[in-house]
Amino acid sequence: AAGFVLFFLNWWILALPLPVPAITAFYVLTIGTGYVCLLMGGLWMSRLLKHNLMDDVFNNENESFMQETRLLESEYSVNLPTRFYYKKRWNDGWINVVNPFRASIVLGTPGSGKSYAVVNNFIKQQIEKGFSMYCYDFKFPDLSTIAYNHLMNHPDGYKVQPKFYVINFDDPRRSHRCNPIAAKFMTDISDAYESAYTIMLNLNKTWIEKQGDFFVDSPIILLAAIIWFLKIYKDGRYCTFPHAIELLNKRYSDLFIILTSYPSLENYLSPFMDAWKSGAQDQLQGQIASAKIPLSRLISPQLYWVMSGEDFTLDINNPEEPKVLVVGNNPDRQGIYGAALGLYNSRIVRLINQKGKLKSSIIIDELPTIYFRGLDNLIATARSNKVAVCLGFQDFSQLERDYGEKEAKVIENTVGNIFSGQVMGDTARILSERFGKNVQCRESLSISPEQQSTSYSTQLDSLIPAAKISNLSQGMFAGAVADNFGEEIEQKVFHAKIVVDTAAVAREEKSYVPIPQISFFEDENGEDCMERQIEENYDRIRVEVNQIIKDEMERIKTDPALRHLIPEPKKGTASR
Repeated sequence: AAGFVLFFLNWWILALPLPVPAITAFYVLTIGTGYVCLLMGGLWMSRLLKHNLMDDVFNNENESFMQETRLLESEYSVNLPTRFYYKKRWNDGWINVVNPFRASIVLGTPGSGKSYAVVNNFIKQQIEKGFSMYCYDFKFPDLSTIAYNHLMNHPDGYKVQPKFYVINFDDPRRSHRCNPIAAKFMTDISDAYESAYTIMLNLNKTWIEKQGDFFVDSPIILLAAIIWFLKIYKDGRYCTFPHAIELLNKRYSDLFIILTSYPSLENYLSPFMDAWKSGAQDQLQGQIASAKIPLSRLISPQLYWVMSGEDFTLDINNPEEPKVLVVGNNPDRQGIYGAALGLYNSRIVRLINQKGKLKSSIIIDELPTIYFRGLDNLIATARSNKVAVCLGFQDFSQLERDYGEKEAKVIENTVGNIFSGQVMGDTARILSERFGKNVQCRESLSISPEQQSTSYSTQLDSLIPAAKISNLSQGMFAGAVADNFGEEIEQKVFHAKIVVDTAAVAREEKSYVPIPQISFFEDENGEDCMERQIEENYDRIRVEVNQIIKDEMERIKTDPALRHLIPEPKKGTASR
């Protein structure tokens, strides 16, 4: 203000009644003083206006980066449109999962949008591109309805039209029947062991980290022997999981004798036979109870009905009979249903991971609610067999709790594509380290009336800090994708909002039809008889198992080579 007055408003000096030399000197003095004041004021103002250090308090500019803007589409790819922030504006981009066979993980706390933005897109796009599919639907029928309707509306991607199958224990009317341990798909006793292992660990998840323990392995071996016995008995006519449960609950003295009479099972039963013959009843009862008690939770007429039929087989990527299979769980009964569904998972892994099959997709939402035996091996080896795995869960710690630390680490570290919504704690830190670092510029500014000091430096810092991952908004995802030869992606890391056309999705969902009724339970008068048929099936299985015991004991008693297996009654006791 002083400079403006002295420089621009000093014309009045010329009117002063002073000699000309004095007026000249005074005029020059005011002009010079005003100029210096304007110069200093302008300099100080420019320092304050030019350097506003609070423009980017969250360091968004340094932590924003250029992302993929090309659409890289192929016969296998999953492509998600995005919006990302870079250089003070929002840009359009793409997340290109060009190699889904290297497996994908979708993380996020409840409500982060992992199913709506990512998992649903995997289902839709892979059906459009002709993938056979297995989908585990924890909150049945959310994902199942999407898969069913999308398959009905987009059949063009398949050379052979796939069939849609449902496994649902809650409503037998809307469920197919499938025997997960069908004899024709078991070629070795190791298949029976895998099935027994999966069932027992799904029922007792604390056993996952106790593998090798005596009272963990004993019930698994016993159940495996029973399954293999049913496989070789009368060409596998009774080889179903309900028959195995009922047979396990029969008197162990008869059961041991019958199983030991088969040479292929003799060695499996030797620890039990030794304990029985040596009189170690407490030990033997503990071994058997470890199998009986958990499996007794699966005794259900509805579960028996679904698992004892053969409407379809589990080779979902069979080129001649492709399938889209959805299996539904129930959050209220996940402990029971999860064990039975885990058996389907285990058998599917063994059947689809083979050469010469169709491209297939395994989509599992809420992975920790079910124990998926062999999942780590499937991720590591199934890429060459065109098996794409997509796993959804909330947090790494949740996976470590339910799968054990070692197996969880293998799954975390062998996956090529990661999508992360909002996650906390160690998971956010691990992901931040995986996404890497970039060079970021730092400016330090010191201002005083006498001088200004500005210094610039660079340092390597997290590309996406853990704190930022912990505070992602709904629909915002950070992650990284894997690329291929010929489909190189220079910037694999992304931090963007996945664009979902909510209006189009809402219109599409309004046109969805529910999964139709599959099984009809009507008698000759047209009346509903579902409960009666299911109970009759339950009773039939129990009768068949009793008859197996009776026939086998008669066979052993009449065979001189096997009669020695029946122990002699002790003195003073009546023989049976």
